[in-house]
Amino acid sequence: MSITKHKGILELTRTLLLQQTMTSLLETLTQVVQSAGIADAVTLVLFDNNNSRVSFYGIDPHHQPVNYEDETLLATGPVRSLQNNPKMQVWRREALYLRYPQLAALNLYPSFTGYCLVPLLASSGLLGGCEFTRQQEHAFSDEDKAGLHELCILAAIAVEQIQLREKALFQQAQLRHERDDFRILVDITNAVLSKLDLDELTGEIAKTIHHFFHLNAISIVLCDADKESEQASVYATHYVQQHVAEREQSRMILAGTLEQQVMNSGEMLLTNVRPAHDEESEESTLFQLLWRDQTKTQCILPLRFGHKTLGVLKLAQCQPDNFNTANLLVLQQIAERIAIAVDNALAYQEIKSLKEKLQHENLYLTEQINNDNPDFSDIVGRSNSMSAVLKQVEIVAKSDCSVLILGETGTGKELVARAIHNLGDRRDQRMVKMNCAAMPAGLMESDLFGHEKGSFTGATAQRMGRFELADKGTLFLDEVGEIPLELQPKLLRILQEREFERVGGNKLISVNVRMIAATNRDLQQMVADKEFRSDLFYRLNVFPIIIPPLRERPEDIPQLVKFLTYKIAKRMKRTIDSIPASTLRHLSQMPWPGNVRELENVIERAVLLTRGTVLDLQLPELNYSLSITAPVVPAAVSSEAEKPLMSEGDEREHIIAVLKETNGVVAGPRGAAQRLGLKRTTLLSRMKKLGITTH
Repeated sequence: MSITKHKGILELTRTLLLQQTMTSLLETLTQVVQSAGIADAVTLVLFDNNNSRVSFYGIDPHHQPVNYEDETLLATGPVRSLQNNPKMQVWRREALYLRYPQLAALNLYPSFTGYCLVPLLASSGLLGGCEFTRQQEHAFSDEDKAGLHELCILAAIAVEQIQLREKALFQQAQLRHERDDFRILVDITNAVLSKLDLDELTGEIAKTIHHFFHLNAISIVLCDADKESEQASVYATHYVQQHVAEREQSRMILAGTLEQQVMNSGEMLLTNVRPAHDEESEESTLFQLLWRDQTKTQCILPLRFGHKTLGVLKLAQCQPDNFNTANLLVLQQIAERIAIAVDNALAYQEIKSLKEKLQHENLYLTEQINNDNPDFSDIVGRSNSMSAVLKQVEIVAKSDCSVLILGETGTGKELVARAIHNLGDRRDQRMVKMNCAAMPAGLMESDLFGHEKGSFTGATAQRMGRFELADKGTLFLDEVGEIPLELQPKLLRILQEREFERVGGNKLISVNVRMIAATNRDLQQMVADKEFRSDLFYRLNVFPIIIPPLRERPEDIPQLVKFLTYKIAKRMKRTIDSIPASTLRHLSQMPWPGNVRELENVIERAVLLTRGTVLDLQLPELNYSLSITAPVVPAAVSSEAEKPLMSEGDEREHIIAVLKETNGVVAGPRGAAQRLGLKRTTLLSRMKKLGITTH
């Protein structure tokens, strides 16, 4: 019997197209075929876009909708055949189960005699099929098949329309979620990036996250700046009542915690925390008190910025299922923005700390300025000899002529050089320093003049030398007497012509450099011994400044002791507000062969050993230390170069005793050479002569 005889085609089309869900469409189709007496039950079988899964829509015997997805039935059965060949299939029950025995086991179609599968073809292609089953004994007639074919043409249009509507609704919902998520991200970004104070930032983060997600607890756990530290700072905010925050700061040990696990893995962690009934718990004290008897869902997200792991964002909620796939994705994006804000706050904190430190140091240096010599804040001394030196510095500073600073080791030659630079017209440019004694002879040329790429083994890139770095500024060559003889002509050329070539290069480079050199050696004697070029010596010795040793200006020692005590005590975080007059008097009577550097070492040891606020010099130990270090006048200021002060036997015992005190260390600020007031090379030469080894 034709369907169109029972229902007009236009009315049927209108009825089907009014259906907005697959269930309502299925119910309408069932009513149509049942009223026409063609079939008793209808099932929709729809393919997904990839034809890998099948969605089944049916009605159970209790007239309840049934909807499920399956992919196993595509392997065999009429549905798979329909996918390969979209034509109508008609089966009797016995034939269907004989051909597809697995369907009999599944019992998908109970109590039927006939089965018909009609393809649903639309403009977009094959959507799936519509299954019709009947309980009558007679088979589907040609007229029944024609009616079902006509019905499925209309049903395909209705299915396609419902799918398009569902897709549009899904996209709308997705866009709404994305819009809401974007609004949350913008609001949180605007809220946190404007905060530079760490305490304000963590409070604003908690406030904003709670506003959007209504969480019970929000914590920021930040690693210590010291990478070796296993502790972290915790900034926690708890919301006992709506919008009523209780905040706390604490410290925690990271070892073995979930926070450390997240920091190391860089992956989010979602876990449940059961009620804690013991006194010891990983949670903060306030968190225990507020939600001790409740199971909490906890989400821990890493705070990473660039290649740095700053800490974690820790969220907790007592309500179950508060975290889902959608808001976890948003929270991960929020954590990324919080990491940027935290990094900014930490950088600001460091800058603020350095600024405060600089202000304190400037205040300290200002307090140390000599009232008689306001332009020499780093140089301490009011004696006539030091005043004469400072007058010479003032005279030569305004010129560009070369300066040669002579003096024993430890007298402060570098301080004088820096004073010349700071008082001159080049004060706004850099002062580049090089210690010639500390630089290997083979690398000195490259370090001074630079080199071209490939000029020697290891020269993988072009490098600027110190002369280029000091262009328009000052170059200070300390221990200039150690410059190798073969390198001195090139140094002489740049002093005369103000141009040079890099190692391995052929291009002339012009520079404008003010040269200041210093040495504790007798350069005139070195010239006489052919160890130093005379023309270079005269180029350097345009304006010599001789710094007197400390033993020649004992009146400066009390002021130096006070200055050094304050500086060293501040560095060691000690408080020393008094120095006995007897101590100052005793120190002023000492010979100080190591000059100011030796005095500083003695003061440092005294500050370290002092237990109160009065400097404890421990005079017996000092007398013994100084008694084995007789003053030695360096060759730079004495015509009798390196003249022995005792017999060879006594000298040998003297050197051995000092070596024992320094544990065999020859060079360095605490080495035997420093204590004896000798150059390292001079001491090694005497040790070789006297048969002394450090082994």
